[in-house]
Amino acid sequence: MTTPLTLTPGRRPDGTAQLTAVGEIDMSNAGVLADSLRGTPGRVVLDLTRVEYLDSAALNVLFEHADRLEILAGALLAPVLAVSGIADLATVHTPT
Repeated sequence: MTTPLTLTPGRRPDGTAQLTAVGEIDMSNAGVLADSLRGTPGRVVLDLTRVEYLDSAALNVLFEHADRLEILAGALLAPVLAVSGIADLATVHTPT
């Protein structure tokens, strides 16, 4: 069974690609995130503020694209991104 995940592509006012994720990202749907990121050239703002859970498969996808990601993460995911090392490779913002 696939965990519910919604990915919505868009553009920021400056033209940068944005991908907004809602739900959970785990091994059942991490491939969908990977495909979306692979299909989006250049820098990508990945909005994870409405993602409640990431597993190691999701983190692997983030590592694969870390050099071109700017991640927006809520308070729940920020520690996970820091401990995993993603925050050292990608720009991570946590809204206050």
